[in-house]
Amino acid sequence: MAPEWFVVNARQTTWRRRPGRGYSAPLTGLTAEEERTLFPQLGMQVVVLDPGEPIGMYHWEKDAEGFLVLSGEALLLVEGEQRPLRQWDFFHCPPGTRHMIVGAGDGPCVVLGAGAREHMNEDCNGGAYVVDEVAQRHGAGVDEETSDPALAYERFPDPELVDYPDGLLPD
Repeated sequence: MAPEWFVVNARQTTWRRRPGRGYSAPLTGLTAEEERTLFPQLGMQVVVLDPGEPIGMYHWEKDAEGFLVLSGEALLLVEGEQRPLRQWDFFHCPPGTRHMIVGAGDGPCVVLGAGAREHMNEDCNGGAYVVDEVAQRHGAGVDEETSDPALAYERFPDPELVDYPDGLLPD
């Protein structure tokens, strides 16, 4: 059953502290089950990264994604290249595009990420975590291709649910 409409302030929702991968506020459910049940078409989250922290591991998937830098600077790793991103830059990521975003600059960056959910019940949304030298240099790459998220993220501690950390988002 889909939820009725709602409004939520990111500072008043539960966040995930993801050591080595920043903080995230998953606006469409805290757990995979909530996301599948309540938001089967669209996922969305606010992510805060310190310089050098990746949102995730370099991958491709069958669903489209989009990322908007709300503040700060980031580095886009895409198709074996790297490109700087700054406030208000938007990255459209069509299905099949190998990519990842890493925090950059002198301080935190805030990124809004959205993704389609047609293949969300498949490992890596129907894609794979792929080996890439540029991603590995930035701590966002796997050593061996896999579609298993548990293998791709095994070096990171499990995220923990936390209240909004004061001062995390810019005014």
